[in-house]
Amino acid sequence: MSSNASSDFRLNALQQWLASIANAHQIKPESLRKASSDASFRRYFRVDTHNAPLIIMDAPPEQENCTPFISISEKLAAAGLNVPRILEKDLANGWLLLSDLGNDNYYQRIVKGLEDTALQSLYRDALHALVQMQQANAEDLPVYDAPRLRQELELFPEWYVSQHCQTTLSDNEKDALEKVFSLLVAHNAKQPRVFVHRDYHSPNLMVCDQEIYGRNPGIIDFQDALLGPISYDLVSLVMDARTTWEEPQQLDWAIRYWQMAKEARLPVPNNFADFHIDYEYMGLQRNLRILGVFARLSIRDGKNHYLQHIPRVNAYVRQVASRYLVFKPLLRLLDRLDNIEHKVGYTF
Repeated sequence: MSSNASSDFRLNALQQWLASIANAHQIKPESLRKASSDASFRRYFRVDTHNAPLIIMDAPPEQENCTPFISISEKLAAAGLNVPRILEKDLANGWLLLSDLGNDNYYQRIVKGLEDTALQSLYRDALHALVQMQQANAEDLPVYDAPRLRQELELFPEWYVSQHCQTTLSDNEKDALEKVFSLLVAHNAKQPRVFVHRDYHSPNLMVCDQEIYGRNPGIIDFQDALLGPISYDLVSLVMDARTTWEEPQQLDWAIRYWQMAKEARLPVPNNFADFHIDYEYMGLQRNLRILGVFARLSIRDGKNHYLQHIPRVNAYVRQVASRYLVFKPLLRLLDRLDNIEHKVGYTF
């Protein structure tokens, strides 16, 4: 570990906890190393054992609550999904010892380079798992309802427009944006509700290509799950903020999902065209929110690497906004924010 890590109070305490449970799980404490971190205060370490590696979640109790992770992992495991098994827990300090689900997530494997056959196989697995997950027990989860959907959209004007783009909206633009928001929320809140992971995308899907890791994909980072719109997680997967999928590929996966969902008797529309509208409205909603989230992560939290994904998310927003007349005012606003001039042509 680095000298900075040695001065890390939580890390020192974590190492002591690890030493206390090392014999029970055949842990080699000296092998402790950083595995990953996420957009929250959580961070993850990997440690070797005499068998398979294990993962330690470090979630400071003053900022993070491990209880939802434990509860939801039980729901997903009961639904037959591959999620980390909880081997030890110290909730007072915010530590969980978890089974490891593999070295690479989908995003890392994509960046390394994948043949199309392997890519399609991974995503078919992810679509199958999504349909399975949407049948999980979600009755006691918080509801992703209209007020919550509306509240999340405020991240777009507050952090993306005002802070990131350093722009003040005119009264007309505020009114136009309000109409767009109201339309999106009204449409998306009417969708049938199922278990929603909320970040079902390439960084949270582990490639389980060895038997010790279980069935592909391994699903992580599900602690913020809600009972919400059925198209939400498909949008997360297919309009991935970290890797660009062209629209024909998006459409192919959306159709495959819709067919699987119908076979599983999930409450999707009978006509794919109707489902596609639901999917696109949800995509626009989510990606406007993500523009705000990524701007906030950079400006407030100093996590500037999220800025590299903003052009991709902007393109997803434009993809939908350009297709529906009711979203043209949003498209005009995006053009102004991106300094795209509209030239008027005259014919004589």
